[in-house]
Amino acid sequence: MDDQSVDGPDHPWLRRYVPNINWHAPIPGGTVPDILDRSVALFGDRPCIDFLGRRLTYREVGALVDRMACGFQSLGIGPGQRVGLFLPNCPYFVIAFFAAVKAGAIVVNYNPLYAVREIEHQLQDSGTEILVTLDLAVLYDKVRPMVGTGALKRLVVCRMADALPFPKNLLFPILRRRDLAQVRLDEVCLPYDRLIGGGRSPAPVAVDPTVDIAVLQYTGGTTGTPKGAMLTHANLVANTEQTALWFSVAVPGQERVLGVLPLFHVFAMMVVMTMGLRLGAELILLPKFDIDQVMATIHAKKPTLFPAVPTIYTAINRHKQRERYRLSSIRYCISGGAPLPHEVHSAFVRNTGCRLVEGYGLSESSPVATCNPLDGDNRLGTIGLPLPGTVMEIISLEDGVTPLAAGERGEVCIRGPQVMAGYWNNPEETAATLRHGRLHTGDVGTMDADGYITIVDRIKDLILCSGYNVYPRNVEEAIYQHPAVQECVVAGVPDEYRGQTVKAYVKLVDGAALTEAMLQAFLREHLSPIEIPRIVEFRDQLPRTMIGKLSRKDLLAEEAARRERSSA
Repeated sequence: MDDQSVDGPDHPWLRRYVPNINWHAPIPGGTVPDILDRSVALFGDRPCIDFLGRRLTYREVGALVDRMACGFQSLGIGPGQRVGLFLPNCPYFVIAFFAAVKAGAIVVNYNPLYAVREIEHQLQDSGTEILVTLDLAVLYDKVRPMVGTGALKRLVVCRMADALPFPKNLLFPILRRRDLAQVRLDEVCLPYDRLIGGGRSPAPVAVDPTVDIAVLQYTGGTTGTPKGAMLTHANLVANTEQTALWFSVAVPGQERVLGVLPLFHVFAMMVVMTMGLRLGAELILLPKFDIDQVMATIHAKKPTLFPAVPTIYTAINRHKQRERYRLSSIRYCISGGAPLPHEVHSAFVRNTGCRLVEGYGLSESSPVATCNPLDGDNRLGTIGLPLPGTVMEIISLEDGVTPLAAGERGEVCIRGPQVMAGYWNNPEETAATLRHGRLHTGDVGTMDADGYITIVDRIKDLILCSGYNVYPRNVEEAIYQHPAVQECVVAGVPDEYRGQTVKAYVKLVDGAALTEAMLQAFLREHLSPIEIPRIVEFRDQLPRTMIGKLSRKDLLAEEAARRERSSA
């Protein structure tokens, strides 16, 4: 990214900026490990993580990070090498993340729901050398056969039982025996306990924050092929500080953040983990989204901050026994990942009394770029104002260069210290996305006279389903593997609960027979659950463009017309 100044003479948002937040505030430098180290020094005896009742203080987490960093270094892991995290939300994620970057390595986040072929692609593309996972069959059994293929040399296996409080730690191996993997420990498969059993103070590592990569966050970018967004230490430290400035209403050392969003997702990595740690908050981590568990956790643990996606807020609004739970501890919520419907916002605020605002970002911007004020003018339907030090521009769709006036529709572009260094080993896509000193998002929007931005369309075809990016090409490639399929098109269609849901339009080979349920069952071996089409429409013909390409645009136009007729 070009090092252009984000200072400007008359940015429109400065006229109505939040009074207690300085857009010009200096953004401190430093490295990602500094975020945790500072909070350990300030909040050492305060709770840092609560995982299903097991609590760790900041001092305890800091010590475990140091010991694991020593363990990584003893394995030869150092600057520039890639350490993968194949983990759900749990203390091991936080510890391994900060241990890896403290050893100078690059963290590669993996979705535990990925299908085998998706994991293999990311392992190969990133060159991940060591992977940290749990002793659960659903995780370990997927990746154990991959050790020794490509760059992957070792697994570090953490015991789920050891992360639990007494007596759950004793009961888990008995009651959940069927869920446990038959872990084969050898020279390439190491237990976490052994890894942290050596030194307590890792060797110092020289890091250039503006150059050295801290995280490879995989995303589709402007096409459907997953690519690793290279987020430097400076990117992540900057976005942590920008987000903490936006949370000026938070009280350092006093907040509790509910972490049900998966930490491997860039939104949760930043707004739950790094910003939460920066504020000295207690991270209340849940390993997966279970609405009953979420409700019970809010009632019992009393979180004060609750970043989430619209799907989660919708589920809380619709919970049949919502009145049984006290939700009033929640003070502030940021919604991201997908558009926040007005009715979802209104119902959630009514049910909790909290302040719920919508923000915007993407993996390539570490991720947060804009947000509605937590203490100021919250304009529903917009993604708010640029964070401190961030310049948002609406650029002409025709020439990709000219900034447009207020109210005009164009591509949303970002400049600021949180913008990625580029895509890993992909100079062509980097050049297409980072142009003229701007990050081109692929989203179409408008900016009003006060600097509030509204997203109105998307250039790219990605589907936003419950806050996750689903790439149609990836789903289509999996569908095409079925021998009965001749042609298919995948698109996102509106869904009240998920924002969008995945729909497949399929033409079968002449004489072939296939049902929706049969295709979905087939795809379970090839796709993660969020990617499997919930709706399959079989057609004799699929529409094509004038040059003969299958037309997703025409199918979506038909879908919109059908919905309009049904609502009339």
